[in-house]
Amino acid sequence: MAFARLSTLITLALGAFQVANAALTKRVTCPDGHITSNRACCALFPVVQNLQQNLFDGGECGEEAHSALRLSFHDAIGFSIHGGKGGGADGSILLFNATETAFHANGGIDDITSRQFPVFETTGLTPGDFVHLAAAVGTANCPGAPRLQFMFGRPPPIAAAPDLTVPEPTDSVTSILSRFADAGFNAQEVVALLSSHTIAAADVVDPAIPGTPFDSTVGTFDTQIFLEVLLKGTLLPNPNNNTVQPGEVLSPIHGEMRLQSDFELSRDSRTACLWQAMINDQTRMQTQFQAAMAKLQVLGQDTNKLVDCSDVVPVPAAFPGPIKFPASFSMADVEQACASTFPNLQTVAGPAPTLAPVPGS
Repeated sequence: MAFARLSTLITLALGAFQVANAALTKRVTCPDGHITSNRACCALFPVVQNLQQNLFDGGECGEEAHSALRLSFHDAIGFSIHGGKGGGADGSILLFNATETAFHANGGIDDITSRQFPVFETTGLTPGDFVHLAAAVGTANCPGAPRLQFMFGRPPPIAAAPDLTVPEPTDSVTSILSRFADAGFNAQEVVALLSSHTIAAADVVDPAIPGTPFDSTVGTFDTQIFLEVLLKGTLLPNPNNNTVQPGEVLSPIHGEMRLQSDFELSRDSRTACLWQAMINDQTRMQTQFQAAMAKLQVLGQDTNKLVDCSDVVPVPAAFPGPIKFPASFSMADVEQACASTFPNLQTVAGPAPTLAPVPGS
């Protein structure tokens, strides 16, 4: 009798679990035919199409996609777990752009806020939802990127974030880690977030050469940035100026910008092994970046009031890999700062490259 009763209880429990699981995985067909996990997300599919057509040049991993990702970080990092440093991922950088784009750390951000604002006004979204959906969609246009989470339903921002919340390339490693810790991030998450530099370019470090890429594969979301930052620097990207700009250090490749902060983080004892571990480990980079961005993009938000609409974000194309040393470079050029075994990489055939600037829209 006891075994029969136990068997009945187990059957009931399994049935309840299956019903609950079915409810969790229930799909909704939107009026336009898209399928999503929540009816509230149906309103976002036309917005995604709007973004692709009117902001991202038909779905390119170009300047606007890179800048949209940067904008989401500069918006969200205006936050402290101790309070007093802004509303986090609330879109204040878009709504109060005249204030926040005047901050030194936000140099060049005015270009993307100017491009985004007219599109934002057509969507009916709150500024926070628009900024962070645009970042997820733009990033998805880059082969190799993870599919970023998107949580829907942020309230409008109530004020601009204060100045001095965004780390700068001239900051020390200690200062950068401290600012991130104040926002709730550890050293591993800091390095993970810097994966974004693989599709980034500098516009204002040296204003004479806008669009200078940080690695040789700027159109692909790969781990090349982690390799190339460790190569010995011998030159500056501006052929007409031999003066090192604030926030810049010597780079290994003609036409490539190397940030002082990236250089120091890659060689500091607190972060060097985290940095090196990313090299040629696409899955590690994707997984850690996706998790860190999911955390970043809800800073300051009540996630119990948000709806997970991640399935409206396009699925990025895969990166076939593996990465390689740029042409003419090898292990002999690596300034290794971590004692762990360095990945065994091949070298691209041909002469040493000269990188072209990332074109504007």
